[in-house]
Order: sequence, then C-alpha cells, then structure tokens
Amino acid sequence: MFEKILEDKALVRNLNKMGLNKPTEIQSKVIPLIKEGKDIIGIAKTGSGKTAAFTLPLLELVNKDQRALILAPTRELAVQISNEIKKFDPTAYIAIIYGGVGYDKQIRDLIKAKIVIATPGRILDHIEQGNFKMNYIRYFVLDEADKMVNMGFIDDIKRIISKLPKQRQMLMFGATISRDIEGIANRFMKSPQTIRAESQVKEDYLEQYYYNIPRNKKFSLLLHLIRKNKGKRVIVFSSTIRYVDLIAKNLQKQHVKASMIHGKLTQSRRLNIVQDLHDHKINVLVASPVAARGLHFDGIDLVINYDLSQDPEEYIHRVGRTARAGKKGKAITLLSKESHSTFTRILQRYKLKITPLPDEPFENVRFNMGFEKPQRNRNFHSRRPRHQSRRAY
Repeated sequence: MFEKILEDKALVRNLNKMGLNKPTEIQSKVIPLIKEGKDIIGIAKTGSGKTAAFTLPLLELVNKDQRALILAPTRELAVQISNEIKKFDPTAYIAIIYGGVGYDKQIRDLIKAKIVIATPGRILDHIEQGNFKMNYIRYFVLDEADKMVNMGFIDDIKRIISKLPKQRQMLMFGATISRDIEGIANRFMKSPQTIRAESQVKEDYLEQYYYNIPRNKKFSLLLHLIRKNKGKRVIVFSSTIRYVDLIAKNLQKQHVKASMIHGKLTQSRRLNIVQDLHDHKINVLVASPVAARGLHFDGIDLVINYDLSQDPEEYIHRVGRTARAGKKGKAITLLSKESHSTFTRILQRYKLKITPLPDEPFENVRFNMGFEKPQRNRNFHSRRPRHQSRRAY
C-alpha cells in the first residue's frame, strides 16, 4: 500500500481516487531508496510505473530551497510527465521547458517552479543564457536515459550535470543500460544502486493472441478487428514509416477515425496527435516503433501488431501500451510467413503465452498502395514536415 512508503496523506488520497492503491514493483523498490537520499539506476520496461516511481517521492521532497530537474528526450514525454504529476498533485508548480516555443513564459516559469521538466537542448540554452540558476537543484532525474543517448544528447547531458551543485541526488531510468549510461553513472553518481523491475506486462492483465494470416489479407483482417472493437482505442504498430502512412490512409478511406505517428513528423504535430487520441478525436493510431518508447497513452484497449520488428524486445515495448495501471488489455499480432522466425525468437526469449486464434470470416478489402500524393483530410497530417534541429527537442 502507498501509505507504507509515502507520508503525504493528501498525495495518497489522490492516488486512491485514481484507483492506484498498491505500488508496482519498481515503485515499491525505488521510492524508499529515493527518500533515503540514494542515487538510483532504475531499469524498467514500458508499463512498469516508473514515472510515478520518481515523481511521487519528489513531490514529497521538493521545497523552496531544494528543487528537482527532470530531463526527458522529447517534449511529448516532458508534457506527459507533467500531466502525471498534476494528476498526483494538482497544486504542484511545474515548468515544462522544450524547444519550438518562445522563451519569455519559460523564463518566468523557471523562476517559480519547484519541479522543472525539460528536454536537454532547450534547458541548456536557458542555463547558458543565465535564465536558469542551478544552485537550488537538489534532485536530478534522467528519464528514458538510454533513448536520450541514442538520440545524441550525451554531450548535452554531461554539460548539464557539470553545472549541478555537488550536493545532489541523481536518478536514472531506462529500459536498458548501455556503456554510455554506465559511463555517466561512474563519472557523476555516488555509489548508485541498480534496481530492476519486471521486464514485461503481467499476463493476468494482458491477453495476447495471434492470427496466422497471408500477407495480402492483413489489411482486411485489421479493418475487421477495428470494426469489431468499435468505440475502443487501438494502436496499430508497423515497423516502417511507409507502411504506417499507407495503413493510416487506407483506414481513413474506410471511414475509420485514424491518424498516424512516426519520427518524421514534427514534434508539435506528434504532440497534437497524442492529444487527439486522449481527447477521443481519433480512436485508432497507426504508429512506428518511435511511439513504443517513452510515450504514454491513457486507456488503450487493444494493440495490434501489423508486422513485427526484427528485435524481439520491441514486442514487449509495443504490447506494453495496453494493460497499464492495473487495467486489462489485449494484444493481437497479424502473423504472416515472413515473421515466423522473429515470432519464434520472441517466444523463446520471453516465455510468453500468446494464443492462436481461429480463422473467422471477414470482408476482403483492397489495400491501396497508390497513395503517392498528399491527401487532404482533416484526420491526417498531409504536409511534408520540416526538419528540426536537435535543439528543437
């Protein structure tokens, strides 16, 4: 129970109102250590509750003279962390700092905020311009640390850490720990404790199935499943941006409220799409693997793997989009011949219970491969996104 590891009664009451009564594995292991002042390396997969693992104790610890800085790789994740904190404590004063917007409001927010959530490039700009004083930062968090390194932020991270006070507590969280992350830990952390949490969603909450289906019938089955689950929120994963684009457009042609998200969209567009899903303006999101890492989607009922990534670990990240926070969910894989070897490796590595589903009748629908020109559609972002610099993150 949260009462055993948190002292703030109002905070515990808010968690209970949200239906969160029992901490997850990562939360129960990490929260007491953070409150003891330990440096932490937390290794936790999608859906493990790691955001609450570091934000809940910070809400108890921060004060006028001891503030927190949380780094996130993208502004979508920064906004989502902020939204989580506001759910836990609506009174918390937070600054969200990312690129692509003006500086003035951010400067004002930085002066007042007890918790600053930022992307590396923009907060470094503020630091170097003298807009953000690091004197009062007592708690420093790297969220999705492995992703930040992969995105090329390691030098920015080191520069930011070098400007922190010597008396600080440092927390790093990620799905994996690379050599670069180990290097940061060895150089900047004080006797860090490494905490590992469960590597996959519990099967009590997540039902996993697959269909054996010829490649040329995949879209017809996908459309059938979406119509069968009408009104539910669905994420469809494909491994290539081209197919994310084609699947989304074909679904829209069939009058499905669908949109897409992938790494070539501008960050502002990606953020708007995430919000559209939260606001029920769309109910189907077609996504490339970028959406499987670091993004939080509330209330996803069904995940459909249109195809599989060559990396077996990616399957865990994808299906972790559902069955979160004690709620049940379902994941279905459309398994064609070319994915059998990958599917076998997934089963061998994770010992999952993925049940085959029998054939069922569905309408054969043509999958149009000819969407070459941008299509004007309210539910689809058709303009070519402009490339942004790394600092825009």
